Amino acid sequence: MTAKLILVGHVAGGFGVKGEVKITAYTADPLALTAYGPLLRADGSPGLTLIQTRATKDGIVGRAKEIATKEEADALRNLKLYVPREAFPEPEEDEFYLADLVGVEARDPEGLVLGTVRAVQNFGADDMLEIAPAAGGPTWYLPFTRACVPDLHLADGWLLAVRPQETGEREPD
Repeated sequence: MTAKLILVGHVAGGFGVKGEVKITAYTADPLALTAYGPLLRADGSPGLTLIQTRATKDGIVGRAKEIATKEEADALRNLKLYVPREAFPEPEEDEFYLADLVGVEARDPEGLVLGTVRAVQNFGADDMLEIAPAAGGPTWYLPFTRACVPDLHLADGWLLAVRPQETGEREPD
């Protein structure tokens, strides 16, 4: 599948004894998962088709066309669920989806291409852009802050990347 897929949740396991499934949602509105149509697997193949849902504190519980028993629901535990990027509304002016940063060139202030955004990661503190260097080698991380990424030119396929100053250990007094 060539469409860009956006991770929207994962199966937390079965719920109850009648074949319902619990899904942890990564969307602002967990019930929005039902509006996207079939939820896909990472390879783009069909995952779950939700037919009846209700909200919980961290997601939804409901019935899926593909699940008839609690055992079938439990077997899908940790299945990651995706939606094609095209299923989301276009962002407002001066807004964007983090997924739209993937594949964009990272250029330094002199215009030199440093690499390409491989992924947007969040390890708990803030979003980080994982950059695959243009010259090859291991990826590196750039904080996704106004100081490090002052300009976005997504329509043109690039962003301005300002590497933070490296700091060494402090000299003893």
